[in-house]
Amino acid sequence: MVFERFMPAFWADPTGSPLSRRIHPALTSFHDEICGTLARLFAYAGALALLGILGLYGWRQLPLADMFESDAAGGWIATSRFLPAFAVGLDQDKSRTYTILKHPDGGRKDVFRWPGPTETPTIELQIYRIGGEAEASSDAIGDLTERMPADGAGHLEAAGMIDSKFGRVALFHRAGSRDGFGACLGFVGRIDDPAVQMSGWSCHGDGLPARRAMIGCMLNRLTLLASADDPKLAELFARAEPERGSCAGSTQPNRAANWVSGVENPRLRGGL
Repeated sequence: MVFERFMPAFWADPTGSPLSRRIHPALTSFHDEICGTLARLFAYAGALALLGILGLYGWRQLPLADMFESDAAGGWIATSRFLPAFAVGLDQDKSRTYTILKHPDGGRKDVFRWPGPTETPTIELQIYRIGGEAEASSDAIGDLTERMPADGAGHLEAAGMIDSKFGRVALFHRAGSRDGFGACLGFVGRIDDPAVQMSGWSCHGDGLPARRAMIGCMLNRLTLLASADDPKLAELFARAEPERGSCAGSTQPNRAANWVSGVENPRLRGGL
């Protein structure tokens, strides 16, 4: 028919358009390139994340990888896998060492040592967070006797007490030692809740009064760095901080000291 013969056509084959032949392949190539790049980036990120997870898991599964010292008798193991939990602001801190000991039954000991002129330790502070390895009748004095320099002297005997922000701490020195450089002064203080024991010794300074002052200063300047695993320990230090004394004050003799809290052993008056 005439109508059908003169009816215009409004469609055409897309592949027959020169403009379509120029633009469509370019857009397709650009789209494919973007998709390929994103896919490679996700693959690289996933591989790196997987390697990191596997590395962390492997590190945690190697309990002996970083142990450099062990006490076979007591089960204590020195390790560097834990961050320091305490700090002490002393002038000698530039040369001090910090050792962390762990026990399989949960105990932890953070040990500070400050060397003297001959690189031999002259001050020690140990913070012992007691775990299941300790018995109720554990001998803290016997442990201090083994750690404290002997200098040929015998067992430890009481040498008075000293006040600190954690309360009163018992002092000890070697039986038969005199008030000289070799007469080191030890201390032991225990807290029941949380179960923490602080002990150590000082051979720093001339005479027992100077060493007594060093112990008091060391305990007052002891601070907690991290205790995420032990909220009771954080509470202990928060309660103790308002009781903190100055190191200058600790060098002064305690005028209220009597025969129980004095640094010297009790002396009887007159003859028998």
